[in-house]
Amino acid sequence: MSKLVSGFSKFSKAEKINWLASNFFSNKEESIGILEQYENQDQILQQLHDEFIENTISNFYVPYAIAPNFIINGKVYAIPMAIEESSVVAAASLVAKFWSNRGGFKAEVLSTTKIGQIHFTYKGEKNDLEHYFTQKKSTLLNATKDLTANMKKRGGGIVDIELRDKTSALEHYYQLHVSFETADSMGANFINSCLEAMAKVFENDEIEVIMSILSNYVPECLVRAEVSCDIEDFFPENSAYYAQKFVQAVDIANAEPYRAVTHNKGIMNGIDAVVLATGNDFRAVAAGAHAYAAKTGTYKSLTNAKIEQGKFYFSIEIPLSLGTVGGLTKLHPLAKLSLEILQKPSAQELMQIIAVAGLAQNFGALKALTTTGIQQGHMKMHLMNILNQLEANVHEKKEIVKMFSGQTVTHNAIAKALHDLRTV
Repeated sequence: MSKLVSGFSKFSKAEKINWLASNFFSNKEESIGILEQYENQDQILQQLHDEFIENTISNFYVPYAIAPNFIINGKVYAIPMAIEESSVVAAASLVAKFWSNRGGFKAEVLSTTKIGQIHFTYKGEKNDLEHYFTQKKSTLLNATKDLTANMKKRGGGIVDIELRDKTSALEHYYQLHVSFETADSMGANFINSCLEAMAKVFENDEIEVIMSILSNYVPECLVRAEVSCDIEDFFPENSAYYAQKFVQAVDIANAEPYRAVTHNKGIMNGIDAVVLATGNDFRAVAAGAHAYAAKTGTYKSLTNAKIEQGKFYFSIEIPLSLGTVGGLTKLHPLAKLSLEILQKPSAQELMQIIAVAGLAQNFGALKALTTTGIQQGHMKMHLMNILNQLEANVHEKKEIVKMFSGQTVTHNAIAKALHDLRTV
């Protein structure tokens, strides 16, 4: 209990670190050195990072990389990705090159509506509530007039407000289900502010508002991406056979939730990496994507594949709530740089790019799984991580990489080879 602390948020950064060192670090000097090592030497930039969240003591870096050669709707992109997992960027790059010779990716935004809800309880007659809502609807909209003015200038605003009866799920539970368009912003703060303003004028002696909050489930903020080619172009040998195996792999993900979860996790490797690199909320995107995968009541694949009239088709349909203005997209220097690399896309263009990144990642994984197996490529990319864990020097890394070129990589095999190299 001695490790409990009062007023921690009021400590200076140095005081926070000293408290941690006194209570949790076994090697105080080394641990404090690690925290200091990851501090940005540019004090202005470090202060910016410190003010993103609370109780900051350092920075936690993930690699920032580029996957080039993506052709999307005839336009060439280099896609920035922030991720720590080996082989993700390499796979995306290989897939981009593969499809660049087969017409590239096609993508379209199907809808852009986002949702917010006012959750409340009401114990009276439903007809009375419906009458009250009808009378109040214009007042609800008027309550957000100041909040929506700038958004309306950009083509956004409140689309509709519905009264929904949820009493079959929970006694006395109703909601106002509000649809929004938020233009190029993700819109979380805008939506929540509008909901809270409406809740204040809607609540009365019989209506108790429980909470007002946006939803990260956005099935009407939807994007689709697709690739296709003649079966003969799918694989160098036995192309029809491998194309059919690929389709079967997707069918399995649609039939078996245990497989579907891993299948969709691979899709999110590509999606979340770009979402994070562009300063968007990858947790919200992931939650919404997985909910959409379960929209039928059974968790299924986010991608679909088919063979028709001698052609192979592979596609993804996924909800993505994204922004290219506001939030970290303007504050974080690398997020701003990412959007510049992507040629300053609108929110709808970013939806298309990120959907393509997910489709590409899934294509790379399934192609490997149904041909050579996934571990050969993954462990090859993981080789450098293993060598770093074993504290190999530059010469040793060079020799081991040469030694394992074209061979199966395992941790034990690398450790033995490194031991043998050191004892020669």
